[in-house]
Amino acid sequence: MALDSRPDNKPILPMAFLLAAWVILFSGHAAADQAVVPATVVVVFDRDTISPVIVEGYGNRATGRKVQANDPVRIASISKLLMALTTLRLVDEGRLALHEDISTYLGWPVRSPHFSNVPVTLAQLLSHRAGLSDAVGYVIPLGDSLRERLDNSLAWSSEAPPGAAPFEYANLGAPVIATVLEAVTGEAYYQLMQRTLFDSLNIEACLNWLGCDEKQQAAAVVLYRDTGDIARDDPGDLPPNCTIPVAEGSACDLGDYVPGTNASVFSPQGGVRVGMVDLARLGQALLNLEGNTFLSPAMRAALLDETIGKAPGEAFFCTYGLGIQRIEVPGRACDDALFADGVSRWGHAGEAYGLRAGLWFDLVAGRGVAYFTTGVPDRVGPEDEGGFHPWEIALMKRLEFLETNLD
Repeated sequence: MALDSRPDNKPILPMAFLLAAWVILFSGHAAADQAVVPATVVVVFDRDTISPVIVEGYGNRATGRKVQANDPVRIASISKLLMALTTLRLVDEGRLALHEDISTYLGWPVRSPHFSNVPVTLAQLLSHRAGLSDAVGYVIPLGDSLRERLDNSLAWSSEAPPGAAPFEYANLGAPVIATVLEAVTGEAYYQLMQRTLFDSLNIEACLNWLGCDEKQQAAAVVLYRDTGDIARDDPGDLPPNCTIPVAEGSACDLGDYVPGTNASVFSPQGGVRVGMVDLARLGQALLNLEGNTFLSPAMRAALLDETIGKAPGEAFFCTYGLGIQRIEVPGRACDDALFADGVSRWGHAGEAYGLRAGLWFDLVAGRGVAYFTTGVPDRVGPEDEGGFHPWEIALMKRLEFLETNLD
């Protein structure tokens, strides 16, 4: 199965091209063991089938366990797309509205100190137009206060009010959204996502390992830096050890946690663990939105609303809807070429702790890809800031080569 619509007479990529891609992919591993192949999984899917194409490397180098196609891995900011889908399903349930003042749901005022009369909405938060900033950080551990974090004027842009604020990719919006979802359901975020999303799609996934069984935990993909150092999800990050952020002096105990107070403890901005086969299953649901009841027509239209413009100087997030991005849109000069094949795709990227990942799908052709690769040099920040790494681009070129020659 080929991912992209191509003329039958397009020449097959030469082997030299594939080898060059491999050189690019591993050239940054000079500081690491050259014999170690980073854990990498690439799964393609269409409306009916799911097919692993690349499965290689070690899920745990210390034990010698090789990675499998559906081993759960921290997918970083792809988690935001899953959060958006959870939100839209709750809208369909009649629990909340996208354009309502979120203060109504939380029971306490959420306002930018710079524009105290302007309400903040879920639509603004999901589309990164609420004026929030990551300047004060976005991890609010158990025992700390999300409300106090939002009272800090540095958490907000003074440039324009929520809704009119330019696009600014802010991880801090995710804990706010997740806390709203908790407030209207009375469920902890990881539990409501299990009910509304994972169970509905029959996929195995969890947040911060809460809800993942022992079998899933045993298959956890350990994330490594490009130096070979462990970054996340080695056995020390798994149960029975503490798997959530906890403030100094607080106990790692969710027994007294009150939903609707601080869902940041579940890392909604990046903490989903899921295998690529199961992530592809979610991609299939998005390909088949017109033929299923996963989202109502109104929420499907809201998800794919691309009227949000980019901020001045923003080169990567040129087209962004409600927790979902569109890349390689013809006629738009953006630095978002992952496939460079003239096909525009929807989805989301993930980047954290040496991992690069993506879920991208072509609604017209009905095809998509879910992937991750590890050991990629980190940026300064722990979460994705935009832009595809050359290793990702090389990986997609390798996928194109394999698919072209296997068809």
